Amino acid sequence: MSVAGKQPPPAPLERPGSLLVPTWTKTGIALLYDEVSENAYDIRLKLTKEVLTIQKQDVVCVSGSDHSANHRTVTLRRQPVGGLGLSIKGGAEHKVPVVISKIFKDQAAEQTGMLFIGDAIIQVNGINVESATHEEVVHLLRNAGDEVTITVQYLREAPSFLKLPLGSPGPSSDHSSGASSPLFDSGLHLNGNSTNTAPSSPSSPIANEPKYEKRWLDTLSVPLSMARISRYKTGTDKLRSNAFEVLALDGVGTGILQFYTAQESADWLRAMSTNISDLTLQNMKMANKCCSPSDQVIHMGWVNERLEGTDSSQLYKFKFLALKGSSFYIFSTPPVSTLDWVRAEKIYNLCEVLFKIHKLWLADDCWLQANMYLGIHQDFDLEDQRLYCFSVMAGHGKSHYFNVELGSELAVWEKSFQRAIFLEVQRTGSKTYMCSWQGDTLCFTVDFALGFTCFDSKTKNVLWRFKFSQLKGSSDDGKTKVKLLFQNLDTKQIETKELEFQDLTAVLHCIHSFIAAKVASVDPLFIDSQSIARKYMYSN
Repeated sequence: MSVAGKQPPPAPLERPGSLLVPTWTKTGIALLYDEVSENAYDIRLKLTKEVLTIQKQDVVCVSGSDHSANHRTVTLRRQPVGGLGLSIKGGAEHKVPVVISKIFKDQAAEQTGMLFIGDAIIQVNGINVESATHEEVVHLLRNAGDEVTITVQYLREAPSFLKLPLGSPGPSSDHSSGASSPLFDSGLHLNGNSTNTAPSSPSSPIANEPKYEKRWLDTLSVPLSMARISRYKTGTDKLRSNAFEVLALDGVGTGILQFYTAQESADWLRAMSTNISDLTLQNMKMANKCCSPSDQVIHMGWVNERLEGTDSSQLYKFKFLALKGSSFYIFSTPPVSTLDWVRAEKIYNLCEVLFKIHKLWLADDCWLQANMYLGIHQDFDLEDQRLYCFSVMAGHGKSHYFNVELGSELAVWEKSFQRAIFLEVQRTGSKTYMCSWQGDTLCFTVDFALGFTCFDSKTKNVLWRFKFSQLKGSSDDGKTKVKLLFQNLDTKQIETKELEFQDLTAVLHCIHSFIAAKVASVDPLFIDSQSIARKYMYSN
């Protein structure tokens, strides 16, 4: 797809500092891309705190009697210098209409005040040309005499390459040979075959005729509350170039919004994501008014989940995640009422899940540092090309692999999982699991204050107890058995405790959650320093 003409000036951008919840307001020119026809149409975007509005240009009657809202009939008087004062593009041979692509200043077409770039020519002197080729329309216009009556209709969805800004030079064909091309301007500002050697009176609007203006009109408004954004082709890991689409909660979508530069695309993506996040925060605050202090929503939002075990092109599907109270929720659609929380696809206890970052967009030297100090590495063996990926591992070996659109979103999810898990550990205080060793049924407790305790399930007699600081290592068979290595405070010797659990993964995740929460309670800055996502994403 090519974009003809000059690039529009940078859109005005404002982030009001006086608002309690900061939002982006933004207006600018973009393209609406049609994947079927592979054409792009000029649009204007208006972003407010709560709504994204798409506008398309149309010609409207601003005064006088408008006899036909769709068609306009205009009489042009061919000038000795400048001819009809317009150029055209398009033609039936390329399955596009013949469209006015240029109007030259102070010449016949502009003087009428009724013709505009983007007008499709319907008739020439009463002859219908909707199915005519480019060359046929050029020939008809050049040989129509000194007065040419044309009927036009403005095309709001004319492909952008058919239109050029007023007076822009643009490419043109060699008309001296009589040849013309439907994808390049055929200039009808030349004299043509005129029989009048004296100057004609200029084409000008008659006093009682309707007057027209080209204006941007609202065609679609997309509410941003609970909306989602995707830069990828539906269900795949193929990233669109300088483009994305916005989908509202009710499924209404903008279509593919394409931008002239990568920077412009990134600016719009950040602005819309910010407003969606701000509205999500407001929804969380409203939901939390109906929840007890121990059941608050910490964070929620849209992600893409990779589908496992599929060979189709539908590799990813939208999911809505929420961290609320003691649980991690996975929804197909957002919960909008209190009753909706029971219809989650999956619900996991936060103490028994493990959050892991898989892919960030970092420079090579940053990855070297991340791998050396934090043990985080790029999973190049993964079969997709999506950036900003994380997984959530749960009990019984279950795992979910997610992707978000921005690095800042990944950083928020990392921070939110940490906070939600730490709060749940502190609220719960302890978790006890049934286990066994050498035929004996035992209970294993992880306690935020006391550390690890193992006792007989029948007699309740404590068999051993160790603090978190005494745990020096562990190993497991990947199935049910684990060895915990503790240092005896008196002898300084390592003691090995072997246990067997039905759901070993959940127990190991719980141990990790309690230890991380303990460290955070002692040294919060240490936990923040370990956030590779926050450290590098915000700087990028």
